[in-house]
Amino acid sequence: MPRILIVDDEPTILNLLNKILTGQGYDTTPASNGEKALQLLESEAYDLMISDINMTPINGMELLRKASKSYPDMGVIMLTAYGTVGTAVEAMKEGAFDYITKPFKLDELVLTVQRALEYNNALTENKDLKARLEHREQLEGIVAESPGMRKVCDMIERVAPTSATVLVYGESGTGKELVARALHHYSPRKDETFMAINCAALPAQLMESEMFGHVKGAFTGATSTKAGLFETAHGGTLFLDEISSMPLEIQSKLLRVLQDKQVRKVGGSDHSEVDVRIIAASNEKLENLIEQGKFREDLYYRLSVISIDIPPLRKRPEDILPLVDHILRKELGTDTELPMLDHETQNILDNYNWPGNVRELENTIQHALAFVQDGTINKNTLPAKIVDTVEEGIRSGVITDRREMFKGKSLKAFLHEKEKEFLQKTIESMNGDKEKAAEELGISLATLYRKLPQNTKKPV
Repeated sequence: MPRILIVDDEPTILNLLNKILTGQGYDTTPASNGEKALQLLESEAYDLMISDINMTPINGMELLRKASKSYPDMGVIMLTAYGTVGTAVEAMKEGAFDYITKPFKLDELVLTVQRALEYNNALTENKDLKARLEHREQLEGIVAESPGMRKVCDMIERVAPTSATVLVYGESGTGKELVARALHHYSPRKDETFMAINCAALPAQLMESEMFGHVKGAFTGATSTKAGLFETAHGGTLFLDEISSMPLEIQSKLLRVLQDKQVRKVGGSDHSEVDVRIIAASNEKLENLIEQGKFREDLYYRLSVISIDIPPLRKRPEDILPLVDHILRKELGTDTELPMLDHETQNILDNYNWPGNVRELENTIQHALAFVQDGTINKNTLPAKIVDTVEEGIRSGVITDRREMFKGKSLKAFLHEKEKEFLQKTIESMNGDKEKAAEELGISLATLYRKLPQNTKKPV
């Protein structure tokens, strides 16, 4: 039910408006002056405000200006006994949806209120749509048909608005930087800088200079003072990729920056304040490196406030063909008709182990596009290594040809088998918690147990 705040210092008009709009099914609140209206606005949310212009001590125009500034999503209709064009234009410029001249007609009032609320609803829906599209655009590279990737996307949405440091785990090519960029984009820092550094690609001295900056003469070749990534990313996000490769001496300096929120350039003595959110990524568990003496335990606890695990592509086969579609659209554009994949090619892509994960799949599709003919991607367009690996695996029995799954089975039996497989994978993705799995699947716990194999025990 829409909520309407009615403001007028004439008790007769105030009571009349309140009675009319209550009779129309609206939830109304009367206020006898602008001061009371502002107090109500601070404590309650309203969809629409109807206010007289000629009031004291706060007149309607002043109330309109304050309301439009502090509550831009609320519609406003002005009432005036002085319905001049000048007053109306001024009210519209200050953000009023419309104005009504006293004495007003009942049908005019009802219609204007209805139009104002409809307009406001349209604006709200438009904002929501833009927000959803913006979010989808940022996450569109993260294909999430599988339970594991849906869990990753859920973590991104939950964690992004916070200021917590995040540690992203995943094999090479799984899309760790894509997750980091999504975390940045969906955070309050989205309009600030996102900087990234690959810790495995730089020697120690250069990494120290890149991260913390240096002063002129700090080392051979330092011909001028340079700001580091921490200063450049001030107010934004710094992504430390492959942090497992960071030398221990750099780890110590990074820990001090995280503790003190200050950075000192190489060769310098002054400290600069920095406000940076850290997202780190690794393709191996840092706990193992701590045991080997290759990673600082105190730094690990600073970085791993939140951990996100990206599953490898071989553990989320549901995402392979949707990823192919996404890659094709990215390569060819949305206005181009996409080539088709024949069944044999789909079978090869489904059965391959993808040690290079999404990056290898992307390279494979780019390779296929270079050789595609007649609008069809077939096995001859794929890299020979992938085709040979799958075909040899099927011949030797190492790989089960998924086409064989269809033989000798009715559609009902096949779908039942795939349903059980999907349910088990969802339960695994929820770490065995069947209640959470049922919630994720949108079914009751009883239905989940009914669909599981008979030997699955219900909780006592």
